[in-house]
Formats: sequence, C-alpha cells, structure tokens
Amino acid sequence: MTRLAKVVPAILTEDPSALEIMARQAESFTAYVQFDIMDGRFVPSRSVTSEHIARLHTKLGWEAHLMVEGPEAYFKGFREAGARKAVFHFEATSSPETAVSAARTLGLKVGLAINPETPVAAVQRLVEKVDSVLLLTVQPGFYGSKFIPEVLDKIPELRRLVPAMEIGVDGGIKESNIGHVARAGADVIYVGSAIFLQPQPGESYRRLAALAEEGSRQRQA
Repeated sequence: MTRLAKVVPAILTEDPSALEIMARQAESFTAYVQFDIMDGRFVPSRSVTSEHIARLHTKLGWEAHLMVEGPEAYFKGFREAGARKAVFHFEATSSPETAVSAARTLGLKVGLAINPETPVAAVQRLVEKVDSVLLLTVQPGFYGSKFIPEVLDKIPELRRLVPAMEIGVDGGIKESNIGHVARAGADVIYVGSAIFLQPQPGESYRRLAALAEEGSRQRQA
C-alpha cells in the first residue's frame, strides 16, 4: 500500500492580527495545521503564544512546534489552548525523556524535532518513545530559510530504527523541491511561506499536496 505524504500548513507569525488572517485562510482549505512557536532564546525570533491561539476559537485541529528553551514549561498552556500534539526540540532541553513524560501526562501526543546538524544516532534512544520525528531542513526560526537537502538522508536511518515511525520534514519546502522530499520518504511535509506568502494560499496548498502525492507514488513505483 502506498504511503502518501501529506502536507500540513505551518503558521508562523509574531502578529496576532496576521495569526487570525492565516488561521481563517487555513480553515478554508485544510482541517489541520501546525503553529510555530518561538521564544527569542532557542531561536532569535519570537512568535505568538498559546494565549493568542486560544483566542482564535478555531475549528482547526492543530499541533504546536515549540522552538523554545525548556519546552516542558509550555506544554500545559498549549494543551489548554487545544493542541493535539506538542513537538519539541531535542536540543532545547537537558532531559528529553522528562519532556516526553510531561507531555504524555497532559494527554498530548509527542513529536521530537531535530535540527539539521543533529545526527539520528543522538536521538536513537528516544524514537520509540514518541509519536513522530520532525527533521528540520533549515536552521529553525524564520520563514524562507535555505533548504538543506542532506537532511533527507536521515529518513532511511529512522525507518530502519522504527519502520512505522511518522517522519515529518519542515523548512524551506516549495513547489520546486516538495516532490523530492516526498520521494525521500517523508510522511508529513510542513509548509509555511510557500502557502501563506502566496497570492492564493488555498491554491498553493492544493498544488503542493498534488506534487507531494506524485512524489510519494514515484517512490513506491
């Protein structure tokens, strides 16, 4: 059976007004999004908070990609705001195992994100304890950062460790490379600027989803 890569829109902004606009746009073409959260410490940029998302009263299902130091302190607020999953960075906490446990206690699904320079070997002990692994193909924290294709080599490494693992790829994805990402074996492809910074976000999303599906089928052929 062909595993088709799905596209999840990623919403990143520090402006509550822009957050509202992007969320309402997303509601017109998808049922699920990722909100990118930044603290100005783990990454240089800052973003909206769980309180801003809670005030949206959105019908979207969503997860939080926490680009923050000490992610454990953020889980409760995002769970209360409606997050289904919290994705935290391996590099952002001194005890990833404690972070996984804290998220589980709150009833959250858990994703483990790793920066481009972090090898799979560093997280091998954790991958069976989480619901997904998110591979960053850019240095995190900005829309429009440069895509690092070598990161895709980590996908087969993860597959060997946990064949059924959901593997996501995030950063620098656009129409010109999304097929390559899907052919590499990604299950979920997160896309920000190539959707929300385009004149017609819904049309951009649908084109990207079609290209991802085509790439998945080419990989399986």
